[in-house]
Amino acid sequence: MIEEISKILAVDDEEINLELISAVFSDSPEIMILTASNGKEALEIIKKHMPDVIVLDIRMPKMDGIQVLEILKSKPETSYIPVVVLSGDEKERKRALKTGANDFVPKPFDAEELKLRVINNLHVKKYHDLIKNLNEILKNEVKKKTEELIEALATAREAEYEIIIKLGMISEFRDEETGQHIRRLSYYSKLLAKLAGLSETEQDTIFYASPLHDVGKIGIPDNILKKKGPLISQEFEIMKLHTVIGGKILETHPRFTTLQAARIIAEQHHEKWDGSGYPRGLKGEEIHIYARIVTICDVFDAMTSHRIYRPAMSVEQAINIIKNEERKNFDPRLLNIFLNNLDKFLEIKKTFKD
Repeated sequence: MIEEISKILAVDDEEINLELISAVFSDSPEIMILTASNGKEALEIIKKHMPDVIVLDIRMPKMDGIQVLEILKSKPETSYIPVVVLSGDEKERKRALKTGANDFVPKPFDAEELKLRVINNLHVKKYHDLIKNLNEILKNEVKKKTEELIEALATAREAEYEIIIKLGMISEFRDEETGQHIRRLSYYSKLLAKLAGLSETEQDTIFYASPLHDVGKIGIPDNILKKKGPLISQEFEIMKLHTVIGGKILETHPRFTTLQAARIIAEQHHEKWDGSGYPRGLKGEEIHIYARIVTICDVFDAMTSHRIYRPAMSVEQAINIIKNEERKNFDPRLLNIFLNNLDKFLEIKKTFKD
């Protein structure tokens, strides 16, 4: 994960602590340690040598750690730098966390714990940098795939659908799901759009656009995407970025209506009816109807299909869970239409078995 030289800035008014921190990383040639004996000196170093992680003492002369934190978190260019605070006082540590610190190590610190926490925060910083530089990364990673998709828009609709399915399968393949999932999803979505009264043009649009709902997962690291156990909070925050990545991948000229619809679905299919979803916390009809339709279909198919982290649920189990989440997650009108026509959706499921 850590390939180029990473800079760690250690800030402490006690020289012995700076020496100890430097010694902790002496066996890590890929890490450079910068040191500062007070907050003002630290800010000057940051201007010249932007660090990847800051290890920050709280009690210092001239400018204490809390003041440094407030300055760092108030500026866009430094707000994302992980800060690990050092303090033996519980109240100080809580205050630092409220101010924006990412982690803490009690003083006197354990060298191994400090190193592990700094390395973990360094990994998070590298993931942040990956997303920050997403446009350039995507240019290298998905240029061929997007070119193939743009060219396909000029072909027959049947050929276009197959190519969209294949592109959607890129993310599904990495997530160890099957191509049948995205085929079922497209047919489910078209059927629900029809039952909800959308025009034939809109039904076709959602049919061709919905397979790309998870295309952003190609930007999620395998160790998170394929993790068999539960994600920790930092990993989940990275996983949630697949909606943003998908939107970036699918940005295109307005005349490509299918890709425009796919971008909306990719960005919004994890928004929830009550506003508790992500990435934007949209609520109710702020969420595009395409995304509201795909959300219901995607959740149903995910629950009733085998996943790397759990076996498939029965249709009855899935419906009970969906009903319990009705007011929170789903458009109630669309969900009612779905449930009242469940037999039609089960026919699609039977047709496109895994």
